[in-house]
Amino acid sequence: MSFFERLGERISTIDSVVSVGLDPDPERLPESVTDADLPRWAFNRRIIDATHEYAACYKPNAAFYEDSDGWRALRETIAYAHGKDVPVLLDAKRGDIGNTARQYASVLDEVDAITINPYLGGDAVKPFLDRTEKGIFVLCRTSNAGGADLQDLELTSGETVYERVATLADAWNTNDNVGLVVGATAPEELETIREQVPELPFLVPGVGAQGGDKEAAVDHGLADGVGLVNSSRGIIFAGEDRASGSDYFAAAGQSAKQLRDGLNRYR
Repeated sequence: MSFFERLGERISTIDSVVSVGLDPDPERLPESVTDADLPRWAFNRRIIDATHEYAACYKPNAAFYEDSDGWRALRETIAYAHGKDVPVLLDAKRGDIGNTARQYASVLDEVDAITINPYLGGDAVKPFLDRTEKGIFVLCRTSNAGGADLQDLELTSGETVYERVATLADAWNTNDNVGLVVGATAPEELETIREQVPELPFLVPGVGAQGGDKEAAVDHGLADGVGLVNSSRGIIFAGEDRASGSDYFAAAGQSAKQLRDGLNRYR
């Protein structure tokens, strides 16, 4: 099956569109895992144990793993998530050309989906799109305020840059493996893009610590019931005001459940 078919089955099985971002900032890891051989892996394992029944997907951000021990921790994390039957989306935002793009795309041997940057155009995204069984989420309208610096610019055609990206992504979707990254912090743009590309699933960040719009994320983020609403810090660090033992990780599970339940009110 394709990634989106498998994701649809996962969403249906657990009744959740929650994506849990696994961004283990070393400066924020609780004391209970800091002495482990691979502290990020130990932390992620406990988070996965606490949240997997609510997680349609896990989304590790590559920035938190780009060192020798980090890549080891990421591989262990991927394997552990797969052991819980949860797909893994690597938030890498890759974008390059030629053999560099092909090398970046090789990480799809290990993960189920990836985020990519479309700024370099069609030849740069093709090595990812050619992985027909994998999910490819194209950055479109991101959740950060500075995204407007480029994404909201109006082209001579009268469309904005982010609208042009949505059009391109729709054209690139010949293998039914393309989605878009559209932030919940821009609900009007989220609605506009959904009207423009009704069949593409969205990855919607910004609902947790950034305070994005849950209702808009669900109303406009899902295509035929398939899509992901992500929270990272709002889940994995929900227990920072608690002891570093089991209560810490129980808080992550509670936060994931609350997000699942909150989103399901609009599904």
